[in-house]
Amino acid sequence: MKVTKKPGKSRKYAYTAPKHKKAKALAAHLSEKLSKEVKKRSLPVRKKDIVKIVRGEFKGKDGKVIKVDHKNHKIFVDKIVRKKSNGTEYEVAIDPSNVIIMDLDKTDKKRI
Repeated sequence: MKVTKKPGKSRKYAYTAPKHKKAKALAAHLSEKLSKEVKKRSLPVRKKDIVKIVRGEFKGKDGKVIKVDHKNHKIFVDKIVRKKSNGTEYEVAIDPSNVIIMDLDKTDKKRI
């Protein structure tokens, strides 16, 4: 990452960073048990990971990650929805820093 004191430059780098660096920046802390097992503090969030929300309106709820939005730096969790005034439901975008990964998708052996 770039080292600068200016917030504008930091934001500009975050918005214009290449995809492989944006994916790395979408990281979340691991649960204590998982952290000891993997011997890492955090990992990038992926689809099919099970996460627990620790901040915000949906604090305490958990679910499976159904979508990761690299462009807007957000994740979408199963069963975390809001209702519109006409009754339709939509998924809520959550910042990955507000979740803890409880269980990993272990289909990729290189990840662990």
